[in-house]
Amino acid sequence: MSTVAVTEFIEASIGDVWRLLTDLAARPRWLSTADQSETLTTGPFGPGTRWRECRERPDGELLVEEFLVTDCDPPHRLVLSSAGIGVDYRITWTLRTVRRRRRACTAVTVEQEAEATAAYGRLVGFLLGGLAARAVESALRRDLADLAHALGPTDTPAAA
Repeated sequence: MSTVAVTEFIEASIGDVWRLLTDLAARPRWLSTADQSETLTTGPFGPGTRWRECRERPDGELLVEEFLVTDCDPPHRLVLSSAGIGVDYRITWTLRTVRRRRRACTAVTVEQEAEATAAYGRLVGFLLGGLAARAVESALRRDLADLAHALGPTDTPAAA
């Protein structure tokens, strides 16, 4: 299993960050790589919520991903799972209120864990491990920067 984690300090309340992060209909408006989002379940956001996004990969090709909320502790923790080709992903968003320069802001950490589920996934992980980790880190930083931009001014991200 490989894990990549990134943290961004966002100058917005934890409640505002949580609301935007969990507003599935709004995702294509703030997430620069998401072209569309389709909610696949009904009811309030929480464990069991499932949606599909069409996202642009770094190489420009479109990728359809399906996400499932596996754990949710509003407004502090959100855990998603997504099945890939030969690899399953677990994405954990952790939000906490912190003080920076005498002002309250929200530290948002996103951690992605990848676990190979087939020989193909293990081979790719072995051959491209470091390169893949850097690509994942770059994608997570972009998603956090998009979230921060949608909520207002922010500082430079700090690696976790």
